[in-house]
Amino acid sequence: MRALGSVEQMSEVLQAAVLAGINHLETAPAYGPAEDFLGQALQRADRQPDGGWVMTSKLLPGLSLREGKHQLLKILERLGCNKLDNLAIHGLNRPEHLDWALQGDGRALLDWAQGEGHTVQVGFSSHGSQDLIATAISSGRFQFCSLHLHLLDPQRLPLALRALKRGMGILAISPADKGGRLQAPSPTLKSDCAPFTPLQLAYRFLLAQGISTLSVGAAKASDLALAAALQRSDSPLTAEEQSSLQRLADHRRGRLGSDLCGQCQACLPCPNEVPIPELLRLRNLAIGHDMTPFCQERYNLIGRAGHWWETLDASACQRCGDCLPRCPHQLKIPDLLADTHRRLQAAPRRRLWG
Repeated sequence: MRALGSVEQMSEVLQAAVLAGINHLETAPAYGPAEDFLGQALQRADRQPDGGWVMTSKLLPGLSLREGKHQLLKILERLGCNKLDNLAIHGLNRPEHLDWALQGDGRALLDWAQGEGHTVQVGFSSHGSQDLIATAISSGRFQFCSLHLHLLDPQRLPLALRALKRGMGILAISPADKGGRLQAPSPTLKSDCAPFTPLQLAYRFLLAQGISTLSVGAAKASDLALAAALQRSDSPLTAEEQSSLQRLADHRRGRLGSDLCGQCQACLPCPNEVPIPELLRLRNLAIGHDMTPFCQERYNLIGRAGHWWETLDASACQRCGDCLPRCPHQLKIPDLLADTHRRLQAAPRRRLWG
């Protein structure tokens, strides 16, 4: 989704992926010319991984059966392949998206795709609620899922482990960039993770949990250097890695003191539908690891990214106090939300996609 300058750029990344030991390519029609470039790069390639490529692409929810069939056949045409290994619903973020996938045209589309041999497995990616993802996992409809799983935001990790127990494959969405722009960390975060780099620690944290695939958004060959270095690094965390993770948490706790939000979710539901834990998580990172630029970027996407992100920011808090007696740490939540808004409000930036 990032090597979009030319077919030559995509070919460079593809060649580096083979050398790095990568065998899984994930793309989507929504990623501009990615599928066209990837298909042409695959035709030009003079080598491929042992056993060939694992190919994943995605379709947006809500398509009619006719349009879905047309779009899937066009995906195969662009990629120059007879079938996908994995077809995902791209952004199963709302209850109506799940309803579409489990019945009606969505169900018929997935059944047709597998029945006709156009894909081996069907799955979903989701930026939705915990309850929605849990329902999708337990539905029995899907063989894999792609979730936001991050070192600095492990909220969905229990869902991923539940899916793994069901035999589902798990892809971690953007553990580097969406995980905190860890490819370009703040000096404070680098110090907090030493002697490991933040990205190295983040990858190892997920691999040690049994997560089967980490997505790496490579725009150039050098972006895959760490992936190459971490081949077959899915062993349990070492004592040194565990020590670094503990120091990371200790530093965050020390800087935030009694204002640290533990992300327990007890404050929800908010009568005004303010996503309190997510907003205070950004505050945790801004103060705890000096990640203000990243947190401002995420905060100022709120309300501007449709169903891909939150719709209400901290200014929506009406100070009703409904959350206060439910917080086990007795946080002054309205005050912390106001502080979050003051710290992170900035000029909005455009999303990479959408």
